[in-house]
Amino acid sequence: MRFKPVPAVRTESYTADLIDRYTEAVKENKHHPVLLVGLFVLDLLIIHPFDDGNGRVARALTNALLAEAGYGVGRYVSLEQLIAESADDYYQTLLDSTQGWNNYAHDPWPWLAYFSTLLARSYARLAEGVSADRSGGTKSERVREHVLRHGAPVFAISDVRAALPGISDPTIRLVLNQLKNEGFLKPQGTGRSAVWLRVTP
Repeated sequence: MRFKPVPAVRTESYTADLIDRYTEAVKENKHHPVLLVGLFVLDLLIIHPFDDGNGRVARALTNALLAEAGYGVGRYVSLEQLIAESADDYYQTLLDSTQGWNNYAHDPWPWLAYFSTLLARSYARLAEGVSADRSGGTKSERVREHVLRHGAPVFAISDVRAALPGISDPTIRLVLNQLKNEGFLKPQGTGRSAVWLRVTP
């Protein structure tokens, strides 16, 4: 159990209060909207208003509330994918920030730090995609350019796929293997946990 949700009999009143407090805080405009959205999501996850799908609802609301606050990156980059890529940090910061919530003694900052970093990563991912689209060249050349000049030094195929939408996995794998043979990349691990390490030949 990662946290203790509120009793079912109090779920409706807690949810209504959360919405009212969030709406009022937005109107007052005293705090950064990203922090307000992050706090809303944290409280919603603890209230746990549904029998199933609370995480999916929270992530859908995250996109909607961020867009309403002027952060529309969720239209172009999947926050859900970024959360999946950092699942360990996601669950750990939730655990860190929900302890003591029922006694008003919790610390929201571990979660808020993760949440704001997630948003920053989504904009970085968007910038990578836009840069890749503008670079021109064949699909293979775009993969090569991204991996050698723009991508992280350690990456998975899913990272390249997300940065270069429209390029198939077989094309990506072909280029990665070519770069490996040329001495620019070294594979590490196998299966779903496999990553590639960029090296200097």
